[in-house]
Amino acid sequence: MEHATELFLKEMAYQLCDGYSINTGYFTAGTQIRGVFDSPTETFSNPKHSILFQFNQGEKLRAEIPNIEISILGVADATSAILQVKDVKSGTINDLLTPGRNLKISGSKIKVAGEDKANGIYFVNTDTDDRTQVELSDVVNNNPSELIIIVPILSAGTYRLEVVTQFTSNSILLKEPRTAAFDKILTVA
Repeated sequence: MEHATELFLKEMAYQLCDGYSINTGYFTAGTQIRGVFDSPTETFSNPKHSILFQFNQGEKLRAEIPNIEISILGVADATSAILQVKDVKSGTINDLLTPGRNLKISGSKIKVAGEDKANGIYFVNTDTDDRTQVELSDVVNNNPSELIIIVPILSAGTYRLEVVTQFTSNSILLKEPRTAAFDKILTVA
């Protein structure tokens, strides 16, 4: 069944790429070209024109709408979170830190953004509560779901990782920074 579905989807993709429209009964799909052509003989060019696929609900899917039951479970979690930390030098995940080497931090809404002085990436010593901030120049990659940094020179011990930011998924920054703290302790040997 999985193989047949895969073949169907591949054929559908080929047809869409050839400019045909698809009607499965559950949805319709078609290819659109966006952009302005200045003359009837002008050819397609990537910077000026773009291609996209448009999907719309079909008759069979629309017939299912009255059968949908909705349960409000509360407000969606919109906070930032650190999900995984990988020490690139040792290859360990959620365990070791190698000072002076790269650390890959994966998460949600962890991009460091905003003008507040508290914003940044911190390593907090679990014994002394001393906070060591990562220098801005040591942030190699600053994306909403991934940070790559150079670990500052830290003494041997255990550390808690925190990311303080005003970033949100839309273009409006938070008024006050929020802190995402990693729930696992990291070790410098």
